[in-house]
Amino acid sequence: MMHRPSAGEPVSLAIVNARVWTGDPRRPWADAVAVRGERIAAVGSSAEVRKMAVSTTRVVDAKGQMLVPGFQDSHVHFIDGGFRLASVQLRDARTPAEFIARVKAFAATQPKGSWITGGDWDHEQWGGELPQRSWIDSVTPDNPVWINRLDGHMSLANSAALRAAGVTRSTADVAGGTIVRDASGEPTGILKDNASWLVDQHVPPPSEAQNDRALDAATRYVAARGVTSVHNMGTWDDLATFERARAAGRLITRIYAVVPLASWARLRDTVAARGHGDAWVRIGGLKGFVDGSLGSHTAAFLQPFTDAPNDSGLLVNTPRDLYDWTSGADRAGLQVIVHAIGDRAIRTQLDIFERVAREDGPRDRRFRIEHAQHIAPPDIARFSSLGVIASMQPYHAIDDGRWAEKVIGPERIRTTYAFRSLLESGARLAFGSDWFVAPPTPLEGIYAAVTRRTLDDRNPNGWVPEQKIGVEDALRAYTLGGAYASFREKDMGSIERGKLADLTLIDRDLTRIPPETIRDAQVVMTIVGGRVVYERGAAGSAPQE
Repeated sequence: MMHRPSAGEPVSLAIVNARVWTGDPRRPWADAVAVRGERIAAVGSSAEVRKMAVSTTRVVDAKGQMLVPGFQDSHVHFIDGGFRLASVQLRDARTPAEFIARVKAFAATQPKGSWITGGDWDHEQWGGELPQRSWIDSVTPDNPVWINRLDGHMSLANSAALRAAGVTRSTADVAGGTIVRDASGEPTGILKDNASWLVDQHVPPPSEAQNDRALDAATRYVAARGVTSVHNMGTWDDLATFERARAAGRLITRIYAVVPLASWARLRDTVAARGHGDAWVRIGGLKGFVDGSLGSHTAAFLQPFTDAPNDSGLLVNTPRDLYDWTSGADRAGLQVIVHAIGDRAIRTQLDIFERVAREDGPRDRRFRIEHAQHIAPPDIARFSSLGVIASMQPYHAIDDGRWAEKVIGPERIRTTYAFRSLLESGARLAFGSDWFVAPPTPLEGIYAAVTRRTLDDRNPNGWVPEQKIGVEDALRAYTLGGAYASFREKDMGSIERGKLADLTLIDRDLTRIPPETIRDAQVVMTIVGGRVVYERGAAGSAPQE
């Protein structure tokens, strides 16, 4: 346990003349904060805090800028995100020709025989036609290519990658996944959800050193965006990477390391042997999947897709398996965190949560549904009544909002990314990005939640505007919401004396500017445990863009 601030230590950092949004309902606003060591020593007026400064204290005059609790990104794939920073960049490729040209240019820089992965392409950028291996085979003659859609729920393999994986026209589909085929039955190169494992298992795993470099890149990248803590939805190898960095003193981002739900017994034994970790790396959460994604047409819906009337998505795991894993984990005292996007998937997991809670009895379990994108109206109130946290990613709303209505129709979009309806029903929200799927930029997420203006600017008043929320609601979901969702609200998530000094300084007060300008705000400084880990314009700081 990290120590509380001692009166014997000098104040190391003082931030004065700020608009301090504390997130503490007892004192919502202040002017200044003093830091002693790694914790907050005082929250008050600039005069009070200046009196605490000594000759060694760094005094930052914020000149009216906004200080908030350090942003928590409650859903990332952190090491994958670090790798993506050095991968082929396809997210904003707007035509098939541009897609092919970028793959060709990147392949020319890679050693012969090495795998090309990442990409994060979005076929909606050019109208919805899925890419095919025939597009890229001629420009990648020397490399297997396995590049994913930005949601991670389908990927494109070139012919070399399919050969390496042994995927042919005779390969059967996988339960919970699809091999997309052309009219003659040949695989096009697109594999969805569980079918992706056919290729995944043949991609050479990164070395420990490569994982370490990706983690370091990720921590620098999010620090420049004001993020002080992330919830990593990952693997046991990810956890090992975090623990190496923790032991070496390299971490500048706090991590709640979530591992696969099916491995609940291993996590039970790990927690029993060594506890939940510390303020830098915490364990105790398990992540499962019910369905896929809307953009891949693999999210599970109660009714068929509007643009595919014979398809209503798929479940990537059976309800029986999900119940068994959830029940086992809950009885072990662990937190269950489940991906569910379509209304059928959400209802399936809410039913499981309700059954498990009834069978196992009351406890502080903090079940979570990740994404919770498309909720059937009767299920909205169940989040609050069951105590299920809605862990959501607002940027997805302004991204998917460009095309979601054509996929699920005008009626179902009314409770899509239903931020306001959930809040009004009493549910707790925790906001994040889903990076690598979307940018790990809380200011963009706040902009998205408050304005709901889609990325194409075709919805100036907001897409499904009745689901917009206020700036302070969004700030709370990005701070205390994430802390509560990881059982850390006693140590972080608000600016209070004795809490960890995880702070983000922003160049303007988000509550006093037109909402549409929130996306123009910039992070000035990021502080983790009293240490400045990013400062705009400082040598060695990662750029924001």
